[in-house]
Amino acid sequence: MEAYLDRIDEINPKLNAYITVCRDEAIAQAKESEQALFKDNDLGPLHGVPVAIKDQIWTKGVLTTAGSNILRDFVPDQDATVVSKLRGAGAILVGKTNMTEFAITTNSHFPYGMNLNPWDLSRYPGSSSGGSAAATAASLCGISLGEDTGGSVRGPAASCGIAGLRPSYGLVSRYGLIGACWSKDIIGPMTRTVADCALTLQAISGYDPKDRYTHDRDVPAFTDELSGNIKGLRVGVITNRVYTDDVAPEVRDAVVKAIEDLKSLGTSVSEISLPMITQTAAFSLVGEQVEAVAGHRQYMKDRLSDYQHELRLTLLVSSLIPGQIYYKSLQLRDVWRTQMLEAFNRVDVLVLPTSPTVAATVPPATGLSSKADMKENFFGRRSFTHPASLAGCPALSVNCGFTVEGLPVGLQLVGRPFEDGVVLRVGHAYEQATDWHKRRPPV
Repeated sequence: MEAYLDRIDEINPKLNAYITVCRDEAIAQAKESEQALFKDNDLGPLHGVPVAIKDQIWTKGVLTTAGSNILRDFVPDQDATVVSKLRGAGAILVGKTNMTEFAITTNSHFPYGMNLNPWDLSRYPGSSSGGSAAATAASLCGISLGEDTGGSVRGPAASCGIAGLRPSYGLVSRYGLIGACWSKDIIGPMTRTVADCALTLQAISGYDPKDRYTHDRDVPAFTDELSGNIKGLRVGVITNRVYTDDVAPEVRDAVVKAIEDLKSLGTSVSEISLPMITQTAAFSLVGEQVEAVAGHRQYMKDRLSDYQHELRLTLLVSSLIPGQIYYKSLQLRDVWRTQMLEAFNRVDVLVLPTSPTVAATVPPATGLSSKADMKENFFGRRSFTHPASLAGCPALSVNCGFTVEGLPVGLQLVGRPFEDGVVLRVGHAYEQATDWHKRRPPV
C-alpha cells in the first residue's frame, strides 16, 4: 500500500486522476489485512488489493463529489453496495477518481481539474470514467470501478489501454450510485487484464434488495470461464462499424488484425451488417438527456448557477425536449434491441472497435458549432458504444494494439445479456495470445 501511495504522490500531480486519496485509512486497513495473513481467517479473493472508485459512487465517510461543486461537501454515511462487496472481498479503498461533472458531459472544464492520459499527457483519458482508467493504466491502484452509461467504462479503457467491462444491465447493483441515466447506468470494473476484470466482476455482482433492477439469479463463476479455449465460438464482425471510413485507418487495421487473431484461435468469423447501428447514438442521447433533467430537477431549481457552464446549458436545453420525442426514442430503442438480440441467433459475440479514433487531445471539443459537429455528436463515436448500452448487453474493451504514435486501440466484444462470462472468455483468450496488455505507459 505504501508503494501505491508513493506512486500516487509521484504520478498523480501529472495525471490528476484522483479527487481524494484515502491515505491514512488505506494504511490502517492494509495493516489489518497484513495481520489477517498470520491468522486462520478466510481471506477474500481481493485481499489487500488497493481499489479506486469513481467519485459518483458512495463511500462511507469519504467525500463523494460526482465531479461537481454542488456536492463538494457531500460525505455519505454508508457505502454503495458495490463498495461493500469489494470490502467484503478484502479490497482496500485507496481513493476516489476524477470525472466529468455528474458523468453527464465530456467538458473541458472540470471543477477538480482536467485529468490526463498516461500514454500522452497532451491527451484526454476518455469520457466520464477517465480518472479510473488513468489511475489503473498508470498503476496508481490495483483495480478500479467506473460507471458506463453510453460508453464511459469502455471508452476510457480503450484510450488508456486497459480492460473495461460494461456488465449486463441488472447484474450489478446501482444502490449508492449518483446516476446520470437510470435506464442505462451500470457500474463496471476497469483493470489491467481481463482476468482481473473477471475477478472484480465476481466480487461486485449479484442481486441486491436495495436495487429492484438487479436480477435475482445465481452469479456465475466468471473466473472459471477463463479457460483460454474459444474454439467453435461464433464471432460476428459488424461490417458497418469496422470496414467504414468512420474509423481511423490505424484503428481499423488493429481491429482487423485482432479479428484474424480470434480466427486463428479457432473461432468461426462471419460478417454481419446492422444498418440501424449508425443511428443509435441519436435516440440514445435523447433518452439520456431527458432522464438527466428528471434526475437533476431539484438541483436545477435551487442551484442552477453552481453547474459548470456546459452542463448547465445541456440541462436547460434538454428540459425543452418534447415528451413525444422521448417516447419516440423509447420506441426506437426497443426496435434496435430486438435487432441486436436477433444477431445473436447467428453468432455468440459481436466485434467492433470500442472507439473509431484514439484518445483526443486536450481540451476535448465541446458544444456544437457546425453540421459536422452535429453529425459527430449524434452519429460518430457514440454509435460504437451506445448500441450495447441500449440493448442491455455486456460489452468488453480490450487493448488490441497501438498506433505509430504509441496510443492504444480498443477492441470491443459484445455478448448476449447475462453472458458476461462468454465475453470475458473471448477477451481473455485474445489477451493471452497477444502481448498488448503487458505494455505500460511511459509516465
